[in-house]
Amino acid sequence: MSLTFSRMFPLGEKAPDFSLLEPLSGKTVSLNDVASNENGTVVMFICNHCPYVKHIKTTLAAFAKEFQAKGFSFVAISSNDADAFPADGPDAMKTDAEELGYTFPYLFDETQRVAKAYMAACTPDFYVFNTDLKCVYRGRFDESNHKNGVASTGKDLRVVLETIAKGEDLNAEQHPSAGCNIKWKPGVSPF
Repeated sequence: MSLTFSRMFPLGEKAPDFSLLEPLSGKTVSLNDVASNENGTVVMFICNHCPYVKHIKTTLAAFAKEFQAKGFSFVAISSNDADAFPADGPDAMKTDAEELGYTFPYLFDETQRVAKAYMAACTPDFYVFNTDLKCVYRGRFDESNHKNGVASTGKDLRVVLETIAKGEDLNAEQHPSAGCNIKWKPGVSPF
């Protein structure tokens, strides 16, 4: 495990399209299927085995449910090499989504093309797109992690979504996320 920071996808950039398997339903889900026309869309790169994700995932499940009720859509993507990390593969993803009660699609990026398109570097990594699917936030959920003893609340992302819901301008200061590096397949150049 190597501590890695987000690469900070450019603000104003359009969300890269995707169409990925959702292990829980067995269906293919696209960006258009999950995009919100009401307040915006949160795209999250997570996985099952990362201690940084494990630290927040219960809070994240409740957080997503709360903000889905406020007009935001959520989608999670796992892009790790499932051959090298079977705990991040489709079967384990399905189990995790069921156990945590995820109310959002948890998709498998087997080719890792989507992670590359989003410049995803770590898990967890968060992106918020407005109703035009332009990036307005990229970075961390909050300042907590499994090592610092700070409880996970989703404070940073909460401020962003509440600000958007009120129709106000976002603060320009955005903090990169930090976590485990995405586990790239042998021979795959991440960037």
